[in-house]
Amino acid sequence: MRHLYSCPLRWSDMDAFGHVNNAVFVRYLEEARIDFMRHLAPGDGSPSFTGGSVVARHEIDYLRQLVHRHSPVSIELWVTKISAASMTIAYEVKDEDTTYLRASTVVVPFDFERERPRRITAEEKAILKEFLDDASHQEGAVAV
Repeated sequence: MRHLYSCPLRWSDMDAFGHVNNAVFVRYLEEARIDFMRHLAPGDGSPSFTGGSVVARHEIDYLRQLVHRHSPVSIELWVTKISAASMTIAYEVKDEDTTYLRASTVVVPFDFERERPRRITAEEKAILKEFLDDASHQEGAVAV
């Protein structure tokens, strides 16, 4: 399953050449990732996904320029890897006809009170597996 996020384009996102600045795409990914993480939180008093997290790595392939327009761009994201203390999230920024960017982010759950990374809980792993890409799942990318 993939999470979908509709990302508005802002005039201030454009650079002098009239397309979305490369650094702004990182903010788009962040907006989509925050929306995804809020969606994952099960509620009902569960502590899963309620703590913080930090980005350990971004990898971005810019495929096409995105110019300003009034309609939002779609960001699809899904999980490609789950390890004991990190997850890898993949993204595609696109519309109906064009993929503008493909990216991945390694996210580490973080305990800010103790100032250190923490392990992903069994409940969090179960929820994340719902968004695990089928190809990754078949290749055994889930590390338990």
